[in-house]
Amino acid sequence: MPIYEYQCRECDHRFEILQRMGKGSQKLACPNCDRKTLDKQFSIFSGSVAGNVGSANADACGSGRFT
Repeated sequence: MPIYEYQCRECDHRFEILQRMGKGSQKLACPNCDRKTLDKQFSIFSGSVAGNVGSANADACGSGRFT
């Protein structure tokens, strides 16, 4: 199950939850204020490449920097 991140519109509390894919926030409530006014946030994720993460892999995948 993926981890989703939500932010409460009432108290601005951000939290993460393990949730099945495709499930919405209809049954969720903020753990801080118990309100159901939540917005799903875009989370940054990272990955890794098996093997040496040296210049050969970096060249194959690009610099990893946004220009």
